[in-house]
Amino acid sequence: MRERFSFRKGHRARAVFLICDYLFLLFLIVAMLIPLWKLFVDSVDPSSVGTRFWPKEFSLDAYKVILNNAGMYRPFLVSVLTTVAGTIVGLAVTTLGAYGLKQKELPGHAFFSRAVLVTMMFNGGMIATYLTYKNLGLMNNLMAVIVPVCVTAYNTILMRSFFDGLPDALFDSASIDGCSPFGCFFRIALPLSKPALASVGLFIAVAMWNDYMHFILYITDQDWVNFQVKIRALILEETLAVGSSSITLGTEMLKSATVIVVILPFLFVYPFLQKYFVKGVTLGAVKG
Repeated sequence: MRERFSFRKGHRARAVFLICDYLFLLFLIVAMLIPLWKLFVDSVDPSSVGTRFWPKEFSLDAYKVILNNAGMYRPFLVSVLTTVAGTIVGLAVTTLGAYGLKQKELPGHAFFSRAVLVTMMFNGGMIATYLTYKNLGLMNNLMAVIVPVCVTAYNTILMRSFFDGLPDALFDSASIDGCSPFGCFFRIALPLSKPALASVGLFIAVAMWNDYMHFILYITDQDWVNFQVKIRALILEETLAVGSSSITLGTEMLKSATVIVVILPFLFVYPFLQKYFVKGVTLGAVKG
């Protein structure tokens, strides 16, 4: 009788916990969706003010201004180029560096591991970094904006944690069969690292796409500014020439439309990477 009562009590407590958990998650979903929906309403309703959550008037003029503005095409292509190139370079450098840090028999392993950790807490600062890039002749060079974002200590450590979770027996067996260290990396480590690659790749791609400060510091040629810099200039203008006409829009309407345009690419990409993203973040912390 006492065991049955304890079972019912435990079952009831679990049900209460699940209900509270679902309510909390529902609250988080609503809290994230409401600002996005409000942005969309403000971007299509010229008369939207205050806390209105449904458009009284519907107009796509703000999106037409952005999409029909010929000056936006090149910055968009620059953002696409830097995002793709930065993600590829970042994944290559991060995976190779993380795989090297996994090799505990590597001479200087402890030193290199500590050096990577130190860079997470200390760096040369903005002025020293700026002078370094300037002396290297990287001003108005896209490498100046790709390198700082695509290579980070956090991503390297995250990738190394995932490699540490792979069974050592796999690499030992491959080595006994005559597989070289690079062979183990390309034939074993990388094929098993798709979740981690998707996670780190998404981190790098989002950082590259949203990068603003590095373009302001290192790119002075307006032909090589990215989408974010051009979007900011667009937000600051209330009247824009489109073709032979001129469209005058409210500042808030244009701001909301630009935010929607900026976040749309990753809103479409993320659902396809979600399963790898979640798995990659969690598996790296579990020893296989």
